[in-house]
Amino acid sequence: MVCRKKAVSLWLAALIGGNLLLSPQDAFAEKSPHHAQTLYPKQELRAAWIASVTNIDWPSKPGLSIAQQKEEFTRFLDEQKAMNMNAVVMQIKPTADAFYPSQYGLWSKYLTGVQGKDPGYDPLSFMVEEAHKRNLEFHAWFNPYRITMPLGKTAGLSDLNKLPADHPARQHPDWVVPYGQQLYFNPGIPEAQQFIIDGILEVVQHYDIDAVHMDDYFYPYKIAGVPFPDQSTYEAYGKTRFSDIDDWRRDNVNQLVKHLNETIKSEKSYVKFGISPFGVWRNKAVDPTGSDTAAGQTNYDDLYADTRTWINNGYIDYIAPQIYWNIGLPVADYAKLLDWWAKEVRGKNVQLYIGQADYKINTITNGVSNWLNPEEMPNQLKLNRTYGDFKGSMHFSAKDLRKNPLGIADRLQNDIYKYPSLIPPMPWIDDQTPKAPKIRRIQVNNNEVSFAIEKHNKHSDATAYAVYRFNGKKSGNIEDPAHLLTTVYSPKKRYLFSDKTIESGKAYTYLVTALDRTHNESKPSKRIRVDTEK
Repeated sequence: MVCRKKAVSLWLAALIGGNLLLSPQDAFAEKSPHHAQTLYPKQELRAAWIASVTNIDWPSKPGLSIAQQKEEFTRFLDEQKAMNMNAVVMQIKPTADAFYPSQYGLWSKYLTGVQGKDPGYDPLSFMVEEAHKRNLEFHAWFNPYRITMPLGKTAGLSDLNKLPADHPARQHPDWVVPYGQQLYFNPGIPEAQQFIIDGILEVVQHYDIDAVHMDDYFYPYKIAGVPFPDQSTYEAYGKTRFSDIDDWRRDNVNQLVKHLNETIKSEKSYVKFGISPFGVWRNKAVDPTGSDTAAGQTNYDDLYADTRTWINNGYIDYIAPQIYWNIGLPVADYAKLLDWWAKEVRGKNVQLYIGQADYKINTITNGVSNWLNPEEMPNQLKLNRTYGDFKGSMHFSAKDLRKNPLGIADRLQNDIYKYPSLIPPMPWIDDQTPKAPKIRRIQVNNNEVSFAIEKHNKHSDATAYAVYRFNGKKSGNIEDPAHLLTTVYSPKKRYLFSDKTIESGKAYTYLVTALDRTHNESKPSKRIRVDTEK
């Protein structure tokens, strides 16, 4: 048997090898078949980001009516559910603001067009409820330090006056630092750090979210020749402890991540904490343990986001590096980065998801045309699944999936995500499985099978169920996702389930398992065998 690593290398060699007489994309398409076998894992997180900043995804523009906002959001959820996704990552604090009533930020202008204006309802409460109705995990996405998007020319503290008088940044101007065209909370000020943590805790306390999520915006991406203006902050808070300002900056971010995780878990132990950093930790040329890349900026050296420390110390539950490059790209090869990150999390209590660049499909980036190949993203997703360390994908973004460039949404629905999947459990949070559910009131009427799913008892912590269906009067392997008919959300004692996809004159067997909040799965219920009428 060929070892997995060698098999992957051979597969990639065939995948990215090319005929020099063809254009790069044609050579790739010839060598990279629809033929690479699609694996169907039973457990895999599948999510899309819904970005609110500058109205990228939702709402499509500020000032929509409540009914229009709700319709737009539920349409995104329905589209993702149709693709067999099981989670949504929603940006609820894009610029020191809020998509919910908050003591730590004003209403977002991306809702109404005016920062601080009440939209007339609680969008976050609505979004969480609608996601759970569809049995989608809700990951609440926060940007910790960013106060404004580009203001034009060069930002200065005088730009604080452009914010509403009751904006937290105007109430605490000593926490604010300008850089480039934007304003930020200064990561080196302990009070600002605690303010950020308290603002996130507010959401954990008051909303039924499943995870807290951050992306790649920690210290801002560097502007050539422009130092970040925090020397005086370093001298006040860090110089006695760190001889190097960069080490102090990294510690500031580490402390935020560490304390935020502790705060979340002390409030609700089942709420996950994950981060989606830039795709490169460090280049190998700078650090021999880094990736074989030549990225212009990196997490460790430029954003002061030391992902390795977070992983090794269990500060996060998942990491979703944004590997937004194609397979074979010399400066940042998707395949090499996937391998590097897989090794980085191996043996750690951290799940690896991959941030996928759906927004690049059918585009030419810096003269590279690989994204014109309709097999680029499917091949990335198939390659992911050759790694046991890989636990899921997050797609950027919902709007791009809706556009369906080169048919990617169709490929997800009909091939890559053909069958539903369960979200992988996190045993370091909870490793206790719920009791098997009970099945009652079985009926077959007009080619519809219905039955009631009940919790094992009133003390059961089941919050959802997985329904398996087999053709014939015998059950098969529930580890095969081809038999996973659907999952349903139901924290109550009883759920009435109906299957309207059966065919007349056939026999079916059903099994049901219970899932708890962290996706531990019970043993199956007793079998249900039904015969439909001809």
